[in-house]
Amino acid sequence: MEVRITPREGLLDPEGKAVHNALRSLDFGEVQDVRVGRLVRVELTAPTVEEAFARADAMCRQLLANPVTEDYEIDIDTIS
Repeated sequence: MEVRITPREGLLDPEGKAVHNALRSLDFGEVQDVRVGRLVRVELTAPTVEEAFARADAMCRQLLANPVTEDYEIDIDTIS
């Protein structure tokens, strides 16, 4: 599975702001905004996709993401 974690809209994103400023200073003036997040890849086994998603969601809520300040998206790839 992959989990993409990003700062919630409207919250301060200092790393995104720094990248945005750096891109503009490099003449990429067309860049309007940058949000910096992170990607977490986890290999797991589960009997069903639904159970894998539920376990992944629990991992995100308990450890991988801060639900107060971050949003996350979970992608489950199935390999038999």
